[in-house]
Amino acid sequence: MAPYIPHPMDTSSVALSGSLESLLEKLAENTHEVWASQRIKDGWTLGAERNDERKLHPCLVPYDELPESEKEYDRQTAREVLKAILQLGYEIRPRQLPQ
Repeated sequence: MAPYIPHPMDTSSVALSGSLESLLEKLAENTHEVWASQRIKDGWTLGAERNDERKLHPCLVPYDELPESEKEYDRQTAREVLKAILQLGYEIRPRQLPQ
């Protein structure tokens, strides 16, 4: 079997506007919340160090308490999703609220 070679979409030319940068942080936080919810559902708990056998993970904390490196990991995921949506020709804008 041939090894899998990933081919991610090239989003290097896509820039995010200021409003999307603020959305990015909300998406990064939600990415963490989804991940943590699934881990907890699967029986994982907070631990000082990751231990797959005992299902312990140090990142099972609120997003605000994560180390900056972990937040940046979630931001990068959110950033690439937003850039891929734009690269595919979609627009992202807030809903117009009735006045």
